[in-house]
Amino acid sequence: MVRLPLTPEEVERGQRLGALLRRARGTRSMLGTALDAGVSPETLRKIESGRVATPAFPTIAAIADVLGLSLDAVWSEINQSDGVVALARSGHNSGERLAS
Repeated sequence: MVRLPLTPEEVERGQRLGALLRRARGTRSMLGTALDAGVSPETLRKIESGRVATPAFPTIAAIADVLGLSLDAVWSEINQSDGVVALARSGHNSGERLAS
């Protein structure tokens, strides 16, 4: 399977996600957080560093749950400056897919 290159917006969104997770983790160990979420420490490290800009939804949901973050808060944080929220407010069809 060939993976298309990430857009600059996807890269930026991944960096915002990583920063959010690092802040939320605080002084908790990366190992403990990853194991509690059921992901490998390497996966968490890559997400937090922005190297995995588009992680799977269940992965983010599990990490957010362990860190006490709501998915609404995660969505709001990672999409704050790339126009996705503006698109949602502009009256586009609510059935449209806004982000990948």
